[in-house]
Amino acid sequence: MSDIHTTAIQLRFNDVDLMGHVYNGKYQEFFDLARLNYFEHVLGNLISWEETGLVIASVKVDYIEPIYLKDEIEVRTHISSLGEKSLEMTQQLFKAGGTEPTALCTTVLVCYHMQHKKSELIPNEWRTKIETYEPGLTLN
Repeated sequence: MSDIHTTAIQLRFNDVDLMGHVYNGKYQEFFDLARLNYFEHVLGNLISWEETGLVIASVKVDYIEPIYLKDEIEVRTHISSLGEKSLEMTQQLFKAGGTEPTALCTTVLVCYHMQHKKSELIPNEWRTKIETYEPGLTLN
């Protein structure tokens, strides 16, 4: 992998709660946006969300440090393991110039056929592109 995939996030006034920091529910929106950007970058148009796509089976978020309206933030995304029908994605949210993440997200996604409404094997084309982008990837 040449670089960790990075998505800059623009904070807006409505992201902030009465305590002055970014509302915890907004973090998931940031991770969702970065996840889609990752797949567009790595897989291009191979995912057809009307036919075969990915659905979330599990999400875990650890909130480490608050984020405030004036902070500049980015999400760093990579796939940490790749199985036959599922993958695990790890995302870290950083403040600009920060060396430690302010939040961590681990998501398990399952390859899913939308019309048949069942899980299926991750297509070989996807696997090849992911493995090329993530050469240190753990294969399950």
